[in-house]
Order: sequence, then structure tokens, then C-alpha cells
Amino acid sequence: MRLRSPGLLLLLLGVLQAADAREQEVRALVGSDVQLSCVFPESTTFDLDDLYVYWQISAVGHPTTVTYYLSGNSSAGLEDNRYRDRAWLSPDSMRHGDFSLRLYNITPLDEQKFNCLVFRKSLQLQKILDVVVTLHVAANYSVPVVLAPRGPSEDAELTFTCTSVNGYPKPIVYWINKTDNSVLPEGLQNSTVVLNARGLYDVVSVLRIGWTPSASVGCCIGNVLLRQNLTGLCQTAETFTTPEPGNTGSHTDVRRREHGAVLSTLAVLGVVVAVAVATGWVCRSRCPRGFPTRCPAAKPERTIPGASGCEDQGAGVHLTAPTNCV
Repeated sequence: MRLRSPGLLLLLLGVLQAADAREQEVRALVGSDVQLSCVFPESTTFDLDDLYVYWQISAVGHPTTVTYYLSGNSSAGLEDNRYRDRAWLSPDSMRHGDFSLRLYNITPLDEQKFNCLVFRKSLQLQKILDVVVTLHVAANYSVPVVLAPRGPSEDAELTFTCTSVNGYPKPIVYWINKTDNSVLPEGLQNSTVVLNARGLYDVVSVLRIGWTPSASVGCCIGNVLLRQNLTGLCQTAETFTTPEPGNTGSHTDVRRREHGAVLSTLAVLGVVVAVAVATGWVCRSRCPRGFPTRCPAAKPERTIPGASGCEDQGAGVHLTAPTNCV
């Protein structure tokens, strides 16, 4: 029987069972190219005009054509638009029994079960090869960015935020105490994972711990599909010293207060020095010139008029300076 209608063949392919299909698994990174293997087990040379080759995926039970080969390419345009210009079969390889699919620019939507079906027209469309290849898609997450708190919150908690983007599939997120590399309890963190416009995942994880004078924590993002070491993608928040709750002033304010205290002390010392200098000046101005400030006070002496060269014609009292000043 020779089928000339590709549409009728697709209808038949939709009801074919793949009980004897061989299954494989392949992993590929987003944006890369991958080859899905479908090779005839025996060394045989094929006539391309005798072959129907189909690669399909099943979406909700309905087969969708990724690419195909028919003699004369009479059914061009039957492939799904998502794979147009992205899927390729090598005619030279197919002559030698290699019907592998080359898929370009992998996206998360390509994570599917791909079915390779090969029929020979000369054998009444007998199926000679049925291979299922499961494609797993992965993307590396960006290095986590960790923001440490500037100080304790009103309820005396420290809040750390970790962000990582453009990964696939969903990540495993955990925090560690860098002091002893122990894993912090999961209940201390709250992680949000969202699908972005590229079909990749972004994750934001918030860690809340009780107030402590210093803290050093690490945020870790794990990608199980890529078999990454879960401690290999960790970013550490810088160790820091936090002010005690209720004393959350900045370092600049503290320095300003210290500077003000020094100026106040210097001002007081200046006043003391000024008072001391003024007191000394007053004392000097009251003492007779040429006499030390420790001279005892002059004593009044009554003298007989005319007994000395200095007479007081008014009061009859003469003040004489002592001669034993020290």
C-alpha cells in the first residue's frame, strides 16, 4: 500500500502505539544546541525514497510534528511553528541509518518527550524504528546577590535578602551560618520563585534572624538537574557589627558626637586658662612695681616730725615699705 497523502499518514501516526519504543534521556542548557539520537541498530543502507521519518511531541495527547522527511518533500509546512528553522535532519546520515534530530537554540518549552518514528514504504509502511528521547532543559542561575541589613528593625530582627535570576528548573534555596557552615533552619527563610518573560525562574529569598552583635550568613542556590554541588553557588553577606536596639545612629552621627565632646572639653579648658591669666593680671596690677607679689602688707608707723626725710604734713602717719620682702 502506498500512501500519497501526508495528512493521512499523520492521522495514522496519532493512533500508533509505541510499546516497543526505546527510551533515552538528554540534558541541554537553554540557548545551546542538542542532538537527539535515533539510530537504526543494524548496519544498513537505506534508500531515502523508501522512508517516512517523523519526529513528534505529544501535547495533551495530540501529536505535534517537530520535523520530518518525506521523499520529494511534498508535505512542507506541516511542522510546528515553534520548531521551524530550529530542527534539522541530515539526509546523508539517514542513508546510513542515523535519523537523529539536531535541535537549535534550546528553550524551556523544549522540555518534552520527543518521539522518532521511521517507516518503510516498501514494507507497507511498516514501522522499523521507534525511539523516545526525553529532553531535560536547564539554565544556570546567576550568582546570588545578598543584601545585609544596616541595623536592627523595630522588633530587633536582622533581615537578609538574596536574589538570583534566569535559572531553570526551580531552584533549591537554603542559607548557611558561615561561622560553622551549618544550615540554618528552613523556617527562618521565605523564598519566592516566579517565572519571568524568558520562561526562566527568578528567586528572592528573605532570611530573618534574631538580633546579634555580628552575623555572617551565606545564601545558596542549587540546581539539581545540572547536578551542581549545592554549596558551590553560595554568596556570603559581609560580616558586620550591628548597633544595639534603640541605638541605631549612623557612624557619621557617632563621629559628630565624639567631635562635639572634644570641642566642649577644649572650650572649658580655654575658659579656665583665661580666668587664670586674668586673675594673675589683676594681682600684678595691685602690687607696687618692683615688689614681688608675696610682699607682706605695709604697716603704718608713727614718726616724730622732722625725724626723717619723708613727712606727712596732714595725718602725721608715714607708710614705709618693709625691707625683708622675699
